Amino acid sequence: MRIDLAYGRGHLPVEFPDGRTTLITPAHVPGLPDEQAAVRRALDAPVAAAPLREWLRPHSRICILFTDITRATPNDRLIPWLLEYLSDNGVRREQILLLNQLGTHRPNTRAELEQMLTPEVLRNYEVRNHEPENPAALVEVGRTRDGAPALLNRLVVEADVRIVTGFIEPHFFAGFSGGPKGIMPGVAGLETVMSNHGMRHINDPRSSFGITTGNPLWEEIRDIALGAGRSFLVNVTLNETRAITGVFAGDLIAAHQQGCEFVRQSAMQACREPFEVVVTTNSGYPLDQNLYQGVKGMAAGARVLKPGGTLILACECSDGVPTGSSYERMLHAASEPAAVLSSLDPLHARPEQWQAQIQALVQQKARVLLHSSLPEATVLRALLEPCPDIGAEVRRLTAGNQAAVAVLPYGPLTVPYLA
Repeated sequence: MRIDLAYGRGHLPVEFPDGRTTLITPAHVPGLPDEQAAVRRALDAPVAAAPLREWLRPHSRICILFTDITRATPNDRLIPWLLEYLSDNGVRREQILLLNQLGTHRPNTRAELEQMLTPEVLRNYEVRNHEPENPAALVEVGRTRDGAPALLNRLVVEADVRIVTGFIEPHFFAGFSGGPKGIMPGVAGLETVMSNHGMRHINDPRSSFGITTGNPLWEEIRDIALGAGRSFLVNVTLNETRAITGVFAGDLIAAHQQGCEFVRQSAMQACREPFEVVVTTNSGYPLDQNLYQGVKGMAAGARVLKPGGTLILACECSDGVPTGSSYERMLHAASEPAAVLSSLDPLHARPEQWQAQIQALVQQKARVLLHSSLPEATVLRALLEPCPDIGAEVRRLTAGNQAAVAVLPYGPLTVPYLA
């Protein structure tokens, strides 16, 4: 059987063995017939909050937080519609600042920002990248449970109106993306993110796909985000074609929770037995731009993989590992995945160690192969095995045995679980 795997800006067709291959995808949800009208309705009839127009005052300083280049939020539609709504309600351009939720990721270039937000928005509005390592750009709003300062971008905290945009999908250790994650880690200080994403939180079994309440990592994210003050959420949900399927606006927590339950209904897919072979993706561009993000796809596939099985990740990695990242340095410093785990210090976290930690935990359970655009030497230095031909590798793994195969063509947009 042929299955098209989401890969880069298109699809990767792969032949899988008939009779033993299980396709695991999100339940299809149709796109909204009029996306812009749905957004405007949500702004005027939000969840557990007054309509957005009632938040606005003649001289309000408005900060709109938007997701960065590694996220699939349709910023090029959502942000212009939001700006049009604000203009229709008397807000002047000079009142508005757009801030990129980089978290600890690299700054986005002007060309990338134009691609994300449209050139018109870049020409007419002030747009900035978050600065997670600039003390002057941060202000303390409390402390993490480990005692680190809870630092958030000063522009966000000092704004009169905070509008947090993004999209909701399953998240491998925060339960779901979106909601308070737009503030923490979206516009948080590096020290704060390292504390929250530290070894103990990542190792907690409740820090996983689909869990928010009771998830110590997410609950701390929530508490720090609320420290910024009252925020208005504008989150969307998407289907496999990136069409908007729902708009969840209003209170930062209550609206997000509604969106999470909406996503749960389509994303959570039960499996009766684990599989010897699992092929997964990172749901294509923009989420599969680098290997760092690709760990999410690994984590999704590993949920239904038999111990000692084989996991194959198709992740284009057009932006590399990325080169020079802390994640890359941690992998290069280790001779094997176990060495990554033994290098972790619960008292001294390092930037991006959480991604290397989760990759190593998956590799403790299984052999992990990577199909990507990366050179073979780069894949090997990342402690993974290159897989130039997924179909051929699956045929080899299933020859002369009864091995069952699972395929997640949209990767972490699906959350398989053992029923």
